[in-house]
Amino acid sequence: MEKLIGINQTNQLTSNLSVKKQYLSQNKELFGKEIFLQLEKKSKSLKVVAIHDTWRHALQNEFSKDYWKTLTNTIRRLYKKKTIYPNPKKIFNAFDSTPLDKVKVVIIGQDPYHGPSQAHGLSFSVENDTKIPPSLMNIYKELNSDLDIAIPSTGNLQSWADEGVLLLNTILTVEANQANSHKGLGWEKFTKAVIKAVDKELESVVFMLWGRQAQSFLSMIDENKHYILCAPHPSPLSVHNGFFGCKHFSKANEYLKKNSKIPINWTI
Repeated sequence: MEKLIGINQTNQLTSNLSVKKQYLSQNKELFGKEIFLQLEKKSKSLKVVAIHDTWRHALQNEFSKDYWKTLTNTIRRLYKKKTIYPNPKKIFNAFDSTPLDKVKVVIIGQDPYHGPSQAHGLSFSVENDTKIPPSLMNIYKELNSDLDIAIPSTGNLQSWADEGVLLLNTILTVEANQANSHKGLGWEKFTKAVIKAVDKELESVVFMLWGRQAQSFLSMIDENKHYILCAPHPSPLSVHNGFFGCKHFSKANEYLKKNSKIPINWTI
């Protein structure tokens, strides 16, 4: 039984009453007044983040920082009150699907899709049997033009993640029908730590930075260690400004082969 820290600590209770009732029983004279209760246990501060071990080891310092504690408390509260995507079990899908030591390519998105049955923790990707979003369709068109790969019927990019493509969103959660609604909650700091971990721990990784937000990470990547590919975002608003024709998929595979790595099978 947990030891209760407060006044009148004599005769620690051994009944099956709740902690609150036990404390009030010990402190009947304070009932109705402000009671400060501290439990002698280490629970909340030692909660383990449900993320792949390789990432937990690389990011362990982040999980003890104040911003992370504030962020996770906020996200838990929002999931209880509102409709938030993705499913909480899928928040770290990108990390569980692509362990740190398996990363060959990094593709950085913005925030998750904010409609039902879309987001599942991988940037640009949607669940099976969901309409392919315009930006992803443009990615497929470029893939077809570049490597003559047939345009898939699904928008689920899980096979890319399994191949070693870290499909990382800058912000990992979003409120239903409210794009970018979780901007500024703290995810950006976490994403920066992720990019720094990849840059520090690995060699010869391809970074595909599409659009201004993704390219804001440029200063964190050592171009002498890694291969950086920049292009406009594949959104219909900017795809004709240089995304079409960028040939990032073939360039990535050529670089990987040159550095004695198995190229990505981009076929879905």
